[in-house]
Amino acid sequence: MPVLVASDLDRTLIYSAAALALTMPDARAPRLLCVEVHESRPLSYMTETAAQLLTDLGDAAVFVPTTTRTRKQYQRINLPGPEPTYAICANGGHLLVDGVCDPDWHAQVTARLADECAPLAEVQEHLLRAADPVWVRKQRVADDLFAYLVVERELLDEDWVKELAVWSENRGWTVSLQGRKIYAVPKPLTKSAAMREIARRTGAGLTLAAGDSLLDADLLLAADRGWRPGHGELADTGFTAPSLRALPDRGVLAGERILREFLGAVRGAGAVPGPGA
Repeated sequence: MPVLVASDLDRTLIYSAAALALTMPDARAPRLLCVEVHESRPLSYMTETAAQLLTDLGDAAVFVPTTTRTRKQYQRINLPGPEPTYAICANGGHLLVDGVCDPDWHAQVTARLADECAPLAEVQEHLLRAADPVWVRKQRVADDLFAYLVVERELLDEDWVKELAVWSENRGWTVSLQGRKIYAVPKPLTKSAAMREIARRTGAGLTLAAGDSLLDADLLLAADRGWRPGHGELADTGFTAPSLRALPDRGVLAGERILREFLGAVRGAGAVPGPGA
């Protein structure tokens, strides 16, 4: 049976210049490959070694990019290796099949959100009213599913984020602070649910996952085996689980390490490529 590998992207497999964490002497820094360009400028990178590892992984398993990004944001990423058959966008709100949104899946998700959570408009209005313009730079709604703020992190009032988390909890939403972004996401909107659906469709016998933020926690808990890097919300909070391996690696080299771990697990399982591999 095939192995399914569902991995977060930003600060897990791919990194902005600010998140690379290249602490070694310049002459010993790894060669980098740009995998995302935005507005004609390079935006995200992985090491050349990681690029080869991802290519090998795509040949050996069902690799599923799994991201909180919108479909538009995801589609400007150009990952090395075989084009994935499946991708999870908008934190599980969209399941892409050969690059096209699965309408039945999206309809199921939106129906559940309507039943179980306060409406997006209420949360958006609260964010607009409660956030301080001193540290807010942008306010965005993602695919009509969740909202986020882009902030000046050094000016951000951390107590405000905690208060927002309590307010959101009472309305069926969750809050995640990732770099310069504060996400407000409905609790039922999860990467894990979409991963389970892809596992069902592909007949995967083993699921592997990796991620760095609180929005990845459900994905890591749902997978048979998971990994997290030494940076990010999960590392900062000491998140752990019996099936989770906490890696010490930080920055872009953590992405390389995670891909080595994935490949080792796939090869150890002795699985054969399945649909989408």
